[in-house]
Parts: sequence; structure tokens; C-alpha cells
Amino acid sequence: MNELNALFRKRIGLLEHEKVTFEKLDEILEKTAKTIPFENLSIMASHLSDINKENIMNKVLVRNEGGLCYELNTALYFFLVENDFDVSLVRGVIYNQGWMTIGRTHVAILLNHEGQTYLVDTGFGGNLPLKPVPFNGETVISQNGEFRIKKECNEHGDYIFELKLKHKDPDWKIGYAFDSSKTVENVVELNEIQTIIRENPKSPFNKHPLITRLTNRGNITLTDTSFTQWDDGKVTKEEIDSTRFKEIMKQYFDR
Repeated sequence: MNELNALFRKRIGLLEHEKVTFEKLDEILEKTAKTIPFENLSIMASHLSDINKENIMNKVLVRNEGGLCYELNTALYFFLVENDFDVSLVRGVIYNQGWMTIGRTHVAILLNHEGQTYLVDTGFGGNLPLKPVPFNGETVISQNGEFRIKKECNEHGDYIFELKLKHKDPDWKIGYAFDSSKTVENVVELNEIQTIIRENPKSPFNKHPLITRLTNRGNITLTDTSFTQWDDGKVTKEEIDSTRFKEIMKQYFDR
């Protein structure tokens, strides 16, 4: 078995020789979301490496850190390739009260299975669908909410990922747009995204530390000033200092 394949299985708690089928992806996405956090700690600490298979494997699967979309979805992409899935990476533009102006800085996965194309994403913070989302417009429902893909052409692409998070969103909202015809030809291309995230003054991830992951009943989010827990729709927020930050990192993120 390929080293990355074995390490990914170990990290998320999947049996070494268990066959990964399309039907198994729901479980794999849920395990990944609850195990590998979305975080910008390496950006904040300026501990950055070039984006390639070896460095992604070392960061996420050997050192057991988390990462941003271009790291988490790239790790999952390599794992899916090793398990014979027809996948590619695609870049998107995030919508957050308007289209972000720093470019195509989101990375997700397109998966083809039995004549149908799906979006797979484990790198969108707390907004993860936890299931492959089909391009046919069908709504996918998971523990985390409702998700769908809408065919709509605009300056950012030909499809829009929409979501309605459980306990949080009363109505559908836009997550991001992407161009399904412009897939990433080489992961080296993602170094451009890392540079933008690190250096652009409009980047949302180079100001304050952030680490978040899903749990069995919601999610947890830690910053340098607060610790927020969503538990079955109930939210608690604790204001913290640097000492408490380290305690929470160890207790909830094993770091």
C-alpha cells in the first residue's frame, strides 16, 4: 500500500485494507472532518512549505496538523487517487457578503462516478457537506446541513456551491463559485494560493490564528481570543487568553 494511503487511513481511523468505494465516501468525509482540523496556524507562524505531495503528507499525515483548503483537499485528492477514483482539483471564488476579490483561492475536488460529476470538499471550515454533492442540483442532507450545486454562469465560473447549515442558516446561501472546465493541472499551481493567503492584506487567514473542526454534535472553533462550541444547536463562547489557548489546543486538538 502506498505510504500516503496508509497514513491517511491511520489519521482518520479507517482500516488499512478496507476497500474504499463511492458508497464509503460519506463515512470517509465525516471521519476526515472530525479528525483533521481546518486551520491557519502555519500561515500565522510563517512555517510554510511548497505545496507538493511529500510536504502535504508530512504536514497533515505525519505531523498530524491541519491546514487550509489547498492542503486538506489536496491530501484527500491524493488519497482518492490512490484508491482509484477519477478526481481532479478545481479552484473557486468564495462568497462572503459579496464575491471575494483576492481571486480563486478556494480549492475543492471534482469526482466522476458512473457518468455523474460530484463536488467533494473537506476544506471549507465548518461549512462541509460531508457527502459528495452531485452536479444535477439534487440537495444533499448531512449532519451538518443541506447542500447543493447550482448551474449558473458568472464571471467566476459555471457552477455555484450553495449551503444551508443546520441550526445556523434559515435560508440558502452561496458558498463559492467554480469553473468546472478549468481544473488544476499540477498541484504546484496551488503555491500561488498559499502566497495570496499569506501576503494579501484582504486575506481572511493572515490576521489571527484560527482552528476549527466538526464534532459528533456540532463543531468547535478556537481563535486567539475565544473558544466557541456548537453542541446540537446550542452555542457557548468563552473569552480566552494565551494560556487558555494552549490548554484548549492540547485538550481538543491534541497539539
